[in-house]
Formats: sequence, C-alpha cells, structure tokens
Amino acid sequence: MNRYETTKKVSFIGIISNLFLLIIKFIVATISHSEALLADAVNSGGDIFSSLMSYIGNKIASHPSDEDHNFGHGKAEYIFSLLIGISMILVAAKVLYDSLHAFFAHDEFIFSIYLVLVCLITIVIKSCLYIYCKFSYKKHQNILLKATMKDNRNDAILSFGTLISVIFGYFGYYFFDSFLGALISLYIIYTGASIFLESYKILMDVSLDKEYTSKIIEYILKNKDIKNVTDLYTSATGYKYIAILTIDVDGNLTTFKSHELADKLEKEIPNQFRKIYKVIIHVNPV
Repeated sequence: MNRYETTKKVSFIGIISNLFLLIIKFIVATISHSEALLADAVNSGGDIFSSLMSYIGNKIASHPSDEDHNFGHGKAEYIFSLLIGISMILVAAKVLYDSLHAFFAHDEFIFSIYLVLVCLITIVIKSCLYIYCKFSYKKHQNILLKATMKDNRNDAILSFGTLISVIFGYFGYYFFDSFLGALISLYIIYTGASIFLESYKILMDVSLDKEYTSKIIEYILKNKDIKNVTDLYTSATGYKYIAILTIDVDGNLTTFKSHELADKLEKEIPNQFRKIYKVIIHVNPV
C-alpha cells in the first residue's frame, strides 16, 4: 500500500471513529454539564473536519504531474494541513472562552459513570489510532499523517485529563472541570499552531537544512572527476525537494563525458536521498 492509499485509509478510519466519539461525548457532556468533556466533544468535531481535509488533500496530492503542475501536486498536502491547523485553533478558542466563562460562573457538572466510560473508550480508541498513524507516518513521511498522529496522541492525553477532572468532580472539586477544559483548549491551540507553522514553511518554499544538503555534496564529491559543488539550491514541491546545483569537473573531460556524469548523478541522487524529487545539474569545466 503506497503513501496515498495509506493516508486515505487513515482518514476514513478517523472520520468514522471521531464521529462515534463526537456523538457519545456530546450526549454525556450535555447530560452531565461537563465543560471538560464538552471541550473534548468539540475537539472530536474538529477531528472529523481534520480527517476530511486529510482525505481531500491526499486525493489531490496523489495526482501525477501534468502540463500545469510540472512537479506534481504534492503541496496540496501542506495546503490542507494548514487548514487543519487553522480549524484546530478556531475551535479551541471557542471552547476556551466557554470554559473560562463556566469557571468564573462556578458551574458544576453531574457525576455519572458514563463520564468515566466515555473517557476510557476515547483513550483506548485514540491510543490505537496514534500507534497506527505513527507506524504509517514513519513509513511514508506524509505531513497529513503526522498531523493526524499528533492529534490522536493529544486526544488520548487530554481524555486522560478529562477522566482526572471527572474523578475530582466526584469528590466535589468541580472547578477543576472548567479549569481542565481551558487547559485542553490551550493545548489544542498549541498543536494547531505547530501544524500551521510547519505547513507554512513548506508553502513558502523553505530550503533543505544544511546537514542534509551537506550529505548530498559529500555523495557527489566521491567522484574523483568532480572538483567542487557550487550554487546548490533546493525548493519544496511537497514532501520532497528539487535540487539545482553546479558541479566543477575536470577540464580534461570531454563534453560528452561531463554531461554523462551529470545525467548519472541526476538519476542516482533521488534514489539515494528520499527527500529529493528531482535534480538539475549544470556542468562547469575547470
């Protein structure tokens, strides 16, 4: 299963799982008046939107290169992950406002065993989804999978926090419920902002880091006919990069040999370095 089919499967599972969690959380939160669980329910609603964005972004990104998009549609992953980050921030801001209002109004919730069950169910489901997404992300390095992985990890942790607030409420410490609802919101905002910034950097054509480009240069300079590598530039096409560079070659080489060497490297480098999509090499005899 390739990276696009895997992401499609993860997105579909996410939509179904989060729809189920949204329903049971919202029902129990409404009955019990729990702000922490309501924040968790709204977060599940945001997760449905995130999974839908992942599905659409992945579908567009899977399209091959064409006349209008010579280097493919890979940046669609980052456009939609950017939308996921924004949606997380907006949803969390609303929940933060409601939680703070409930905190200062001294609202109380009604303890129920169903609060505990919903939290436990969420922790189990989200932990399983996190493990699955982490495995898939390590294999395919898809930003949409990474966003989903982080979201599932956070949800498992936050649901555990909600469970703690329910236990505190059982002993009469109701303020902790609203307080935790606010903390959940802030954590979601932080996660959304990190996803937004990572996507933004790619969309603004951030270059490969120096450590990675140094490895590419070291690989090229293994060839004794290449004297130096200059003017190395990289630009993101999505999760991979285009590399444009100049190689200084031995002036005694024929034009045919020089360009044969360049053609060979242009084919080898993308196979040796998984972050490289295409290499364009200029030859400079010295």
